[in-house]
Amino acid sequence: MSDLPPFHSAIIDAIIGHAGRATLPFQRIHRSEQYATAFWFNELVEETAEGAVVRQYLVTAGEPTRVETAEITLRPQLCAPAMSAEKLAMTDFAQGWTHLGDLGVAVMPDTALYAHAARKGWSWTTDEITDGVAATEEDIAGLDGTPVPAYVLGHDVGAGNGAREQAVVVGQIVRTGEDGVRWVGTLPQGCVGAPVFIGTGLGENSFKLVCVGVALPGDGHHPIATFDRIRTALGALAPDADTAPAPDVQPVEPKRRWWQRRG
Repeated sequence: MSDLPPFHSAIIDAIIGHAGRATLPFQRIHRSEQYATAFWFNELVEETAEGAVVRQYLVTAGEPTRVETAEITLRPQLCAPAMSAEKLAMTDFAQGWTHLGDLGVAVMPDTALYAHAARKGWSWTTDEITDGVAATEEDIAGLDGTPVPAYVLGHDVGAGNGAREQAVVVGQIVRTGEDGVRWVGTLPQGCVGAPVFIGTGLGENSFKLVCVGVALPGDGHHPIATFDRIRTALGALAPDADTAPAPDVQPVEPKRRWWQRRG
Protein backbone atom coordinates (compact mmCIF):
# COMPACT_ATOMS: atom_id res chain seq x y z
CA MET A 1 0.00 0.00 0.00
CA SER A 2 1.10 3.63 -0.46
CA ASP A 3 2.22 6.08 2.22
CA LEU A 4 4.02 3.49 4.33
CA PRO A 5 6.62 4.95 6.69
CA PRO A 6 10.28 4.68 5.69
CA PHE A 7 10.82 2.28 8.60
CA HIS A 8 7.95 -0.02 7.57
CA SER A 9 10.07 -3.19 7.56
CA ALA A 10 11.66 -2.21 10.88
CA ILE A 11 8.22 -1.84 12.47
CA ILE A 12 7.23 -5.35 11.36
CA ASP A 13 10.53 -6.70 12.69
CA ALA A 14 9.89 -4.93 16.02
CA ILE A 15 6.37 -6.37 16.25
CA ILE A 16 7.59 -9.91 15.63
CA GLY A 17 10.56 -9.43 17.94
CA HIS A 18 8.46 -8.02 20.79
CA ALA A 19 5.18 -9.92 20.39
CA GLY A 20 5.71 -12.81 17.98
CA ARG A 21 5.05 -15.35 20.76
CA ALA A 22 2.25 -13.36 22.41
CA THR A 23 -0.70 -14.51 20.29
CA LEU A 24 -2.97 -17.56 20.49
CA PRO A 25 -5.62 -18.47 17.90
CA PHE A 26 -8.91 -19.94 19.13
CA GLN A 27 -12.35 -20.92 17.84
CA ARG A 28 -15.48 -22.80 18.86
CA ILE A 29 -14.43 -26.44 19.09
CA HIS A 30 -15.39 -28.77 16.22
CA ARG A 31 -17.12 -25.93 14.36
CA SER A 32 -15.96 -23.49 11.72
CA GLU A 33 -17.07 -20.40 13.62
CA GLN A 34 -16.06 -17.83 16.25
CA TYR A 35 -12.50 -17.68 14.93
CA ALA A 36 -10.45 -15.11 16.85
CA THR A 37 -7.01 -14.25 18.20
CA ALA A 38 -6.07 -13.65 21.85
CA PHE A 39 -2.80 -12.31 23.21
CA TRP A 40 -0.87 -12.08 26.47
CA PHE A 41 -0.74 -8.71 28.22
CA ASN A 42 1.20 -7.78 31.35
CA GLU A 43 -0.64 -5.15 33.39
CA LEU A 44 1.81 -3.08 35.44
CA VAL A 45 0.45 -2.99 39.01
CA GLU A 46 3.30 -1.13 40.71
CA GLU A 47 7.04 -0.51 40.66
CA THR A 48 8.95 -1.62 43.77
CA ALA A 49 12.59 -1.64 44.83
CA GLU A 50 12.68 -5.33 43.88
CA GLY A 51 11.20 -4.72 40.42
CA ALA A 52 7.89 -4.44 38.62
CA VAL A 53 4.75 -6.15 39.90
CA VAL A 54 2.55 -7.28 37.01
CA ARG A 55 -0.66 -9.21 36.41
CA GLN A 56 -0.82 -11.32 33.27
CA TYR A 57 -3.97 -11.80 31.22
CA LEU A 58 -5.11 -13.19 27.94
CA VAL A 59 -6.87 -10.36 26.11
CA THR A 60 -9.25 -10.58 23.17
CA ALA A 61 -12.52 -9.28 21.75
CA GLY A 62 -15.43 -10.12 24.01
CA GLU A 63 -17.92 -11.53 21.51
CA PRO A 64 -15.92 -14.61 20.34
CA THR A 65 -15.46 -15.74 23.96
CA ARG A 66 -19.17 -16.46 24.40
CA VAL A 67 -18.85 -20.18 23.66
CA GLU A 68 -18.92 -23.04 26.15
CA THR A 69 -15.99 -25.00 24.72
CA ALA A 70 -13.17 -23.54 22.64
CA GLU A 71 -10.14 -24.92 20.88
CA ILE A 72 -6.78 -23.16 21.21
CA THR A 73 -3.94 -23.90 18.80
CA LEU A 74 -0.65 -24.08 20.69
CA ARG A 75 2.39 -23.32 18.53
CA PRO A 76 5.61 -25.26 19.27
CA GLN A 77 7.63 -22.10 19.99
CA LEU A 78 5.33 -21.19 22.90
CA CYS A 79 6.44 -24.02 25.17
CA ALA A 80 9.56 -25.69 26.58
CA PRO A 81 10.42 -28.38 25.96
CA ALA A 82 9.23 -27.72 22.43
CA MET A 83 6.39 -29.92 21.22
CA SER A 84 4.66 -30.40 17.93
CA ALA A 85 1.64 -28.15 17.40
CA GLU A 86 -1.09 -29.13 19.82
CA LYS A 87 -4.73 -28.18 20.20
CA LEU A 88 -6.14 -27.55 23.67
CA ALA A 89 -9.83 -27.82 24.54
CA MET A 90 -11.10 -25.35 27.15
CA THR A 91 -14.46 -26.21 28.69
CA ASP A 92 -16.45 -23.57 30.60
CA PHE A 93 -14.67 -21.17 28.27
CA ALA A 94 -17.21 -18.34 28.43
CA GLN A 95 -17.25 -18.34 32.24
CA GLY A 96 -13.49 -17.89 32.41
CA TRP A 97 -13.54 -14.40 30.89
CA THR A 98 -14.16 -11.05 32.54
CA HIS A 99 -15.76 -8.50 30.21
CA LEU A 100 -14.48 -4.95 30.59
CA GLY A 101 -17.69 -2.95 30.70
CA ASP A 102 -18.83 -1.78 27.28
CA LEU A 103 -15.37 -1.81 25.70
CA GLY A 104 -16.04 -5.05 23.79
CA VAL A 105 -12.91 -6.58 25.37
CA ALA A 106 -12.59 -9.66 27.60
CA VAL A 107 -9.64 -10.76 29.75
CA MET A 108 -8.72 -14.09 31.35
CA PRO A 109 -6.12 -14.52 34.11
CA ASP A 110 -3.26 -16.85 33.17
CA THR A 111 -4.11 -19.38 35.93
CA ALA A 112 -5.76 -22.16 33.90
CA LEU A 113 -3.19 -22.23 31.10
CA TYR A 114 -0.23 -22.17 33.47
CA ALA A 115 -1.79 -24.95 35.57
CA HIS A 116 -2.27 -27.09 32.45
CA ALA A 117 1.39 -26.66 31.48
CA ALA A 118 2.52 -27.60 35.00
CA ARG A 119 0.40 -30.77 34.92
CA LYS A 120 1.87 -31.77 31.56
CA GLY A 121 5.49 -31.06 32.56
CA TRP A 122 6.25 -28.11 30.31
CA SER A 123 6.38 -24.34 30.67
CA TRP A 124 5.15 -21.40 28.63
CA THR A 125 7.78 -19.47 26.66
CA THR A 126 5.64 -16.57 25.52
CA ASP A 127 6.10 -12.91 24.76
CA GLU A 128 3.73 -10.39 26.28
CA ILE A 129 2.43 -6.98 25.27
CA THR A 130 3.95 -4.90 28.06
CA ASP A 131 2.70 -1.76 29.72
CA GLY A 132 5.51 0.22 28.12
CA VAL A 133 4.28 -0.65 24.62
CA ALA A 134 0.52 -0.39 25.32
CA ALA A 135 -0.88 2.95 24.21
CA THR A 136 -1.32 5.81 26.68
CA GLU A 137 -3.83 8.67 26.49
CA GLU A 138 -1.09 10.78 24.91
CA ASP A 139 -0.50 8.16 22.21
CA ILE A 140 -4.19 8.08 21.33
CA ALA A 141 -4.46 11.87 21.42
CA GLY A 142 -1.63 11.97 18.87
CA LEU A 143 -3.91 10.32 16.33
CA ASP A 144 -6.08 12.65 14.30
CA GLY A 145 -8.49 12.34 11.42
CA THR A 146 -5.71 11.37 9.03
CA PRO A 147 -5.33 7.61 8.39
CA VAL A 148 -1.97 6.28 9.58
CA PRO A 149 -0.27 2.96 8.73
CA ALA A 150 -1.09 0.21 11.21
CA TYR A 151 -0.38 -3.48 11.71
CA VAL A 152 -2.49 -6.32 13.13
CA LEU A 153 -0.68 -9.38 14.52
CA GLY A 154 -3.31 -12.09 14.18
CA HIS A 155 -4.06 -15.64 13.06
CA ASP A 156 -6.14 -15.76 9.92
CA VAL A 157 -8.00 -18.82 8.70
CA GLY A 158 -6.07 -20.59 5.94
CA ALA A 159 -8.05 -20.86 2.73
CA GLY A 160 -9.56 -24.32 2.47
CA ASN A 161 -7.68 -25.96 5.34
CA GLY A 162 -8.48 -23.89 8.45
CA ALA A 163 -4.78 -23.41 9.32
CA ARG A 164 -4.23 -20.66 11.86
CA GLU A 165 -0.88 -19.29 10.78
CA GLN A 166 0.30 -16.03 12.33
CA ALA A 167 0.34 -13.05 9.97
CA VAL A 168 1.07 -9.33 10.13
CA VAL A 169 -1.82 -7.60 8.38
CA VAL A 170 -0.87 -4.17 7.02
CA GLY A 171 -3.50 -1.44 6.80
CA GLN A 172 -4.50 1.87 8.31
CA ILE A 173 -6.25 3.22 11.39
CA VAL A 174 -8.00 6.54 11.88
CA ARG A 175 -9.41 8.36 14.91
CA THR A 176 -12.75 10.13 14.56
CA GLY A 177 -14.52 12.33 17.05
CA GLU A 178 -17.63 10.15 17.19
CA ASP A 179 -16.43 6.57 16.78
CA GLY A 180 -13.02 6.53 18.43
CA VAL A 181 -10.27 4.62 16.61
CA ARG A 182 -11.11 2.33 13.71
CA TRP A 183 -9.30 0.02 11.32
CA VAL A 184 -9.86 1.24 7.78
CA GLY A 185 -11.50 -1.62 5.89
CA THR A 186 -12.00 -5.24 6.85
CA LEU A 187 -9.70 -7.77 8.51
CA PRO A 188 -9.06 -11.40 7.51
CA GLN A 189 -11.23 -13.95 9.28
CA GLY A 190 -9.66 -14.97 12.58
CA CYS A 191 -7.93 -11.65 13.32
CA VAL A 192 -10.66 -10.21 15.53
CA GLY A 193 -9.26 -9.87 19.06
CA ALA A 194 -5.69 -9.38 17.84
CA PRO A 195 -3.38 -6.52 18.90
CA VAL A 196 -3.09 -3.48 16.62
CA PHE A 197 0.25 -1.63 16.36
CA ILE A 198 1.63 1.57 14.92
CA GLY A 199 5.13 3.00 14.71
CA THR A 200 5.27 6.59 15.99
CA GLY A 201 8.10 8.58 14.46
CA LEU A 202 10.65 10.09 16.85
CA GLY A 203 12.59 12.07 14.28
CA GLU A 204 15.35 11.15 11.87
CA ASN A 205 15.13 7.38 11.33
CA SER A 206 13.78 6.20 14.68
CA PHE A 207 10.32 5.28 15.94
CA LYS A 208 8.44 4.07 19.00
CA LEU A 209 6.40 0.86 18.76
CA VAL A 210 2.89 1.37 20.18
CA CYS A 211 0.16 -1.25 20.66
CA VAL A 212 -2.93 0.86 20.05
CA GLY A 213 -5.43 -1.74 21.28
CA VAL A 214 -7.64 -4.69 20.36
CA ALA A 215 -9.37 -5.25 17.00
CA LEU A 216 -13.11 -5.75 17.54
CA PRO A 217 -15.80 -7.27 15.32
CA GLY A 218 -17.44 -4.85 12.93
CA ASP A 219 -19.19 -4.44 9.61
CA GLY A 220 -16.82 -2.67 7.26
CA HIS A 221 -14.37 -0.73 9.40
CA HIS A 222 -13.43 -2.57 12.62
CA PRO A 223 -13.53 -0.60 15.89
CA ILE A 224 -10.40 -0.73 18.05
CA ALA A 225 -10.65 -0.79 21.85
CA THR A 226 -7.71 1.39 22.81
CA PHE A 227 -5.27 0.49 25.56
CA ASP A 228 -5.71 3.72 27.49
CA ARG A 229 -9.31 2.65 28.18
CA ILE A 230 -8.38 -1.01 28.70
CA ARG A 231 -5.77 -0.02 31.29
CA THR A 232 -8.35 2.07 33.18
CA ALA A 233 -10.89 -0.78 33.13
CA LEU A 234 -8.34 -3.29 34.43
CA GLY A 235 -7.41 -0.93 37.25
CA ALA A 236 -11.07 -0.79 38.27
CA LEU A 237 -11.22 -4.62 38.42
CA ALA A 238 -8.31 -5.09 40.82
CA PRO A 239 -8.02 -6.86 43.19
CA ASP A 240 -10.99 -9.00 42.10
CA ALA A 241 -9.90 -9.65 38.50
CA ASP A 242 -8.72 -13.17 39.28
CA THR A 243 -12.04 -14.41 40.69
CA ALA A 244 -13.66 -15.67 37.45
CA PRO A 245 -13.95 -19.48 37.37
CA ALA A 246 -10.92 -20.98 35.63
CA PRO A 247 -11.77 -23.04 32.52
CA ASP A 248 -10.65 -26.65 32.38
CA VAL A 249 -7.93 -27.25 29.77
CA GLN A 250 -7.38 -30.61 28.08
CA PRO A 251 -5.54 -31.74 24.94
CA VAL A 252 -7.75 -32.32 21.91
CA GLU A 253 -7.45 -35.88 20.65
CA PRO A 254 -6.59 -35.93 16.93
CA LYS A 255 -9.32 -37.24 14.67
CA ARG A 256 -8.67 -40.82 13.52
CA ARG A 257 -8.70 -41.47 9.78
CA TRP A 258 -10.13 -44.71 8.48
CA TRP A 259 -6.69 -45.98 7.44
CA GLN A 260 -5.12 -45.52 10.88
CA ARG A 261 -4.46 -48.62 12.93
CA ARG A 262 -6.25 -48.58 16.27
CA GLY A 263 -4.05 -49.46 19.23
